[in-house]
Amino acid sequence: MKRNTTIKLLGVVSVLFLLASCAKKLDLFPVNDLTPEKTYSTPDGYKMVLAKIYGTLSITGNAGPSGQPDIGGGLDEGSQVAFIRMFFNCQELPTDEAVVSWNDQTIRDFHAMRWTANDPFLRGMYARPIYNITLINEYLREATDEKLAQRNITGSGADDIKKSRAEARWLRAFNYWVMLDLFGKSTFITEANQIGSDLPEEISRTDLFNYIESELLELENELATARTAEYGRVDQGAAWALLARMYLNAAVYTGTPRYTDAITYAKKVIAAGYELQPNYARLFMADNDQMAREFMFVINCDGRRTQAFGNTTFFVHAAAGDDNNHFGVGGGWFGYRATKGLADLFDDLSGATDKRALFTTTHFGTSPAQIAIDDITDFSNGLHVAKYRNVRFDGAPTSDATREYSDVDFPVFRLAEMYLIYAEAVVRGGAGGDLTTATNYINLLRQRAYGNSSGNVSQVDVDAQFILDERGRELYWEGHRRTDLVRYNQLTTGAYLWPWKGGVSSGTAVDPKFNIYPIPTPNLTTNPNLTQNDGY
Repeated sequence: MKRNTTIKLLGVVSVLFLLASCAKKLDLFPVNDLTPEKTYSTPDGYKMVLAKIYGTLSITGNAGPSGQPDIGGGLDEGSQVAFIRMFFNCQELPTDEAVVSWNDQTIRDFHAMRWTANDPFLRGMYARPIYNITLINEYLREATDEKLAQRNITGSGADDIKKSRAEARWLRAFNYWVMLDLFGKSTFITEANQIGSDLPEEISRTDLFNYIESELLELENELATARTAEYGRVDQGAAWALLARMYLNAAVYTGTPRYTDAITYAKKVIAAGYELQPNYARLFMADNDQMAREFMFVINCDGRRTQAFGNTTFFVHAAAGDDNNHFGVGGGWFGYRATKGLADLFDDLSGATDKRALFTTTHFGTSPAQIAIDDITDFSNGLHVAKYRNVRFDGAPTSDATREYSDVDFPVFRLAEMYLIYAEAVVRGGAGGDLTTATNYINLLRQRAYGNSSGNVSQVDVDAQFILDERGRELYWEGHRRTDLVRYNQLTTGAYLWPWKGGVSSGTAVDPKFNIYPIPTPNLTTNPNLTQNDGY
């Protein structure tokens, strides 16, 4: 997968189970003569499929960067099949943190919040987690004690496979969390009910939350001890981090606040020995695997081994124009930047005071007129984000000599988020924490950002809105903003406006149905067990 990891993501995985199409029944079929009996005949075969399971979050098919996509149905492999790119579009484009100058199909509908159930990007976003879950279910069926005994797999090989089941179940839980957050419900398939003639059932938001929670709680004692897993693989820390995030949003997901539980699981992560790394910018550079002590889980991206146009390769190219050398790539795509809403969170956009302000200042500038976005199609308008850079801190070359594909790993969970979850849950009334500790955690983030204590805040400053703003400063472009604004009831309402919200230059409130995405029409047409979200 990357550098020193022992699971290698091969150019052609031994067996690839595809959805017949993103709109058809969830039947599985092998695309070559390597049947499950052949693929799973050795421990190495299991390891290669496990690599494919992890790889579904960073690559789009079996012939990177394109050519053999996991998901068909007429979707574009680079922009509509890739997990990171689609997740970013769904989580960031409807917010103040991102806007796009392109006019590819319906992409501008995301910032304007006018998407429909026929949106092709949403078809891909719905299909990707379900595909991933399908593959995971097949792996779990083939990794039972009975199957291992039938294949005479014993000893350390069998032990490793048994342990890997917990990793696969965590990855399934994570993919279901994506469905929970974005769509509010999901096609529901497990290793027990996937194969057969019946169409999959739908699971409600509350039931899906409860299912994910129960899986993660069970996995607490089955995953490797926190901070012991190989880089890019999951252990207890990832389970606790996902639980903390879910509990913080439980009032949205189920109608019942779970702030005390959010504190409990944030504390578990914090107590496990993770550490803030001293240089914020290094967390998003090509050698950010050296920052592993801050991460609970990253999606490994390697410019030579995981070539795709929809992993962090997308970040570094899409944010770059002809200043592409600063981003460490051979050319810019002139696409994505942020609005004045993100700019207003920082007193100084140069990074001279708050070093989290990773914006391009030498090429496009940061004048109020330039940031305001008079013309949404003009890439030179807006706040240009240079958070992800395909450049190594140590000065060594990146793995792809052409500078086309990125080595930057995507941080899914890191310690900074856990500090902010703890603080917000305390402010919202959760038990088991205190405001003194919450303020201290925030100041740890700000001391790293400022390089000293000049940016420290006091307890009277730490209210819910301050924490939302601090999350924006710390976590922008990491896939949190839409979820955060929904939790604060600011995504669709008039309580907070930013440029071009609702398709209006000054911003406007929109229909609250846009707090959640619609179930794609082709899925509803094919499977009558599915129902549409309200308003669509």
